[in-house]
Amino acid sequence: MDKLRFIAISGTTGVTENMYVYEYGNEAVVVDCGVGFPEEAAYGVDLVIPDFTYLVQNKNKIKAILISHGHEDHIGSLPFLFREMQVPIYATGLVAEFIKDKFSDYGQVPKINVFDPERDTLKIGNFTIDAFRVSHSVPDGVGFCIKVPQGKFFHVPDYKFDWTPVDQKPFDVAKVARLAADGVINVASDCLGSTSDGYTKSEYEIEKTIDSIFQTAQRRIFFTTISSNISRMQQAIRVSERLGRKVVFIGRSIEKKAEIAKKLGFINWSQGTVVAPRVAEKMPVDKVTYIISGSYGQIGSALYRVAMGEHTLLNIEPSDLVVFSADPAPPGTDESVNYVVDNLIEKGAEVHYYDTQEDLHVSGHGSQKDIEMLLALIRPKYMTPIGGTIRHMKAFSKLVGRMGWRPEDVFELRAGESVEFDNKIAKKGNKVPSRSVLVDGLGVGDVGNVVLRDRQTLAKEGVVVAILELDKNQGRIVEKPDLVSRGFVFAKEHQDLLDQASLELTRKLAKHDRVNVQSSKETTVVFLEQYFFEQTGRRPMILPVVVEV
Repeated sequence: MDKLRFIAISGTTGVTENMYVYEYGNEAVVVDCGVGFPEEAAYGVDLVIPDFTYLVQNKNKIKAILISHGHEDHIGSLPFLFREMQVPIYATGLVAEFIKDKFSDYGQVPKINVFDPERDTLKIGNFTIDAFRVSHSVPDGVGFCIKVPQGKFFHVPDYKFDWTPVDQKPFDVAKVARLAADGVINVASDCLGSTSDGYTKSEYEIEKTIDSIFQTAQRRIFFTTISSNISRMQQAIRVSERLGRKVVFIGRSIEKKAEIAKKLGFINWSQGTVVAPRVAEKMPVDKVTYIISGSYGQIGSALYRVAMGEHTLLNIEPSDLVVFSADPAPPGTDESVNYVVDNLIEKGAEVHYYDTQEDLHVSGHGSQKDIEMLLALIRPKYMTPIGGTIRHMKAFSKLVGRMGWRPEDVFELRAGESVEFDNKIAKKGNKVPSRSVLVDGLGVGDVGNVVLRDRQTLAKEGVVVAILELDKNQGRIVEKPDLVSRGFVFAKEHQDLLDQASLELTRKLAKHDRVNVQSSKETTVVFLEQYFFEQTGRRPMILPVVVEV
């Protein structure tokens, strides 16, 4: 009997970029293919994606990609993976449409195998896969029971137990219990809520808050959430209908996701509720709700442009109401959200967001009691916490320790690490290549730590270009170097500093009997870095340009 190897390509320590591999003999299936978002200091970086090296090296093994749900941190990297290799994708109906929409931005849309978790069992090589419905902040999400000849492995990312979900489809507890009845070797479980007590609140609780806020509005309402949060949009629409307001979708991502969800029956509204922006312009200001993209303050998003006064159709007016109903400050978004909020407030808007209003967002991730319930249902022999950070993994391990599992039963994996299961016995496996791959415009993976460090230096310290004329016959600098500053000091006010630096550099270079292009560049960089630090306390980037004459 072959070993099963569970590999965490990414997603175990950084919340996003979720991607995992189940490898059995010469076959493997991948679960999820997510994207991450750069930190504020990652200048120019648009996205962060998993390292596909191991998958590409073993592409003949990869038989399928199973997608758990439609959030970007689980589907966003698929177009980048498909540049390297094509693999059958399996997803539920709503998620499949989200994936098609994602690929439409990049070109060719692949065929997606749509399955129904209530009816279908997937047979992929040696893998038999049963999906089961879970509750999360986006509808149509699932977990997986992956069966191989050795036994069963559960994979349950991003879940909670919500008995009153907006789509009225709660976690399929009965199916999980049935699938787990004959024993489970390992469960890979979401651990992001492991630091929170109790159960995670139901999505239904949010509607009460939305209703109470909307009732205070005297003018237009701008409601923003992530575009995949169909349930939250449904709640805003229901409340707006009760208050006699028309609804306008603003922003391509919001419009497209609402259109997809409406077509598949995951979101509903009465005829005439949703109107075009031009129609809303002519309506009384207290009769319109705008559901608008940009809840994380993304530059260029519809809400960002409205806040900056750059939107072609909309502008904020005093006493407009803006409601943020999204995950508070996910990684890398804190400053951008605050910037948008400040601009909205400055324009006179009344802004409700997570710093000023409770119950504007409930997590889609199970808290400690949710995790306990899942593990009590499945009763696995081993566990691997996923989808959190190191502190969440540690909290998960403490939690399951209180439930009776031993420390050696829990495998806290870092990116690229693996667990091998042989005859139902687990041990740490070999590590595979794994690094965060940065996407900058059209470039994928060509921006590394050195480039980022240079960008950070340019942003914080500026640059000084040193132009030198070198007599290649005599091996000497023939003119005083020309120093050009950008982002370091204002030349008109600090010309004396630049002139003195040039003079001192000339003296330094003159001490050498003979210099060439390379040695003059090296001397220039070392000397000017030290000189400017001594004079100003800053270290600008030094770019020497040597012209041979």
